[in-house]
Amino acid sequence: MSHSPSTAANGTDPGMVIIGGGLAAATAAETLRREGWQGPVTVVAGEDETPYQRPPLSKGFLAGKEGVDALLPLPESWYPEHQVSVLRGVRAAALDTAAHTVSLDNGETLPYAKLLLATGAAPRRIPFPGVDLAGVHTFRTKADAVALREQLSGGGKNVVMVGSGWIGMEIAATATELGNQVALLGLEEVPLSVAIGAELGTVFTARHREAGVRFELPASAAEIQGSGGNVTSVLTTTGVTLPADIVIVAVGVAPNTELAAAAGITVNNGIEVDSSLRTSAPDVFAAGDVANALHPFTGTHLRSEHWANAIAGGKVAALSMLGQDAVLDDIPYFYTDQFDLGMEYSGFGTLTGDAELVVRGSLETREFIAFWVRGGRVVAGMNVNTWDVQEAIKGLISSRRTVDTARLADPQTPLEDI
Repeated sequence: MSHSPSTAANGTDPGMVIIGGGLAAATAAETLRREGWQGPVTVVAGEDETPYQRPPLSKGFLAGKEGVDALLPLPESWYPEHQVSVLRGVRAAALDTAAHTVSLDNGETLPYAKLLLATGAAPRRIPFPGVDLAGVHTFRTKADAVALREQLSGGGKNVVMVGSGWIGMEIAATATELGNQVALLGLEEVPLSVAIGAELGTVFTARHREAGVRFELPASAAEIQGSGGNVTSVLTTTGVTLPADIVIVAVGVAPNTELAAAAGITVNNGIEVDSSLRTSAPDVFAAGDVANALHPFTGTHLRSEHWANAIAGGKVAALSMLGQDAVLDDIPYFYTDQFDLGMEYSGFGTLTGDAELVVRGSLETREFIAFWVRGGRVVAGMNVNTWDVQEAIKGLISSRRTVDTARLADPQTPLEDI
């Protein structure tokens, strides 16, 4: 069914409703309009912000190198220009999938023809003693980044980072570059080893050490200590006391599934969806960090918390909402920037556990491509300070072709010829 934009204004016509204010939500709204949907589109943003993307928050935005514009996948003006209503500072309180309505926390009820849940994820919170002291931060939202940027920008602070994953390492690098002293705690022997293994994690760790980052591994915070309501130090689980003006807890995120679960929608490590991003409820879809989608490549469900997945998922969900055939079959991709190390990764981390690691280039010079080969096939690839190889890496993965690991490791053999 199609509607003219003017019918959107009365608010009574059930149209497309998108719950969430991130990149998947923005991409879905843009795709709906680009594909010619004329009816109402309403974005229930949650935060009092225009929908924004998160990758710059821990990179250029936190460092003060990028402004607010870098956070916006679509300019603020795009929404009124395309008759897309953004409800800022309003959250969805409940869904009625039988009645096709969303109850909002401002008391209003919104009817929908199709609904997209792009509710994202929230930082895992660990009840450390002292976690409520001033100067203790989690890191997820624009407001988190703004508050932290103000405290880090002048330098000279003692920063304790709790968490040795991608976000923890990125923030540690940015905080160090801004002139702060950083100590990092993590439960791994080597940061990032859960994601990429200890051998490659050591490449990043060594660069951090050169820059002066102190590592206490494996360790976590036993107690965050303070005086006068402000943080002063962190006592680690290994008995070390670290001075702290700022403590950042980045120990992963949990998908925001409460709305779906309360509505009786199937939840399993996120909102479970098929490869077209349909949930167990009719006319309800899910995309982005919250969606645990059946991936055609692996035949298993996969939940990805990365930028590329939010874009791809937003597009596929919108097409599915319009009744088009669409499948989320992109190979997962993400990137990181830490000091002078730039990295891109494509592939299926769930398949790398028992894979053979093949390196092309030099770990010592930190210019290389790493491949994970399982059953003779490339299942993931990562390039560090080596560029314009992602399409070739994705080609090796998607083709499922058997590879010769000697040729794979040989810099003289074009990747396209393997």
